[in-house]
Amino acid sequence: MSTYEKSLEILSELFSKDYQFALATSNENVPSVRFIDTYYEDCAFYIVTYEKSQKVIEMHGNKKVALCNKLYRFSGTAYILGHPLKDENKNIRSKLIEVFSSWYFKHNNENDENMCYIKIQLDSGFFYKDGIGYKVDFHAKTAEEFPFEFDVFTID
Repeated sequence: MSTYEKSLEILSELFSKDYQFALATSNENVPSVRFIDTYYEDCAFYIVTYEKSQKVIEMHGNKKVALCNKLYRFSGTAYILGHPLKDENKNIRSKLIEVFSSWYFKHNNENDENMCYIKIQLDSGFFYKDGIGYKVDFHAKTAEEFPFEFDVFTID
């Protein structure tokens, strides 16, 4: 198994669940950051949101985004997939409903035409597990692996 393939397996272990990240977008070179819930699958993170939200409006103008939590960080391109009930969203919808089951229908109204899904196709990323750091280039399908210990003091 290549380091890239191994890194993809670890990405799934870490993030194929409800995981919060700070999402950075920008408008006219002014950054904006907020926390969002994500789900990882096949080199992309998915989020559930509202078409008229600030983040989606900014994504229409600049599709390049970044995600960060702890020392995990990713950059990618955001694609607005549209309403959850669109035929092409059927498969990801079933996964998002399951992963976000504790809050999906409490905080989302699928009768609202402005509800939408976003797919963040990853360009690059850094993450770590069990004392090993991974730096991944998703376009080149390459990854570096190196010793890494999380030794930053954080306050929750």
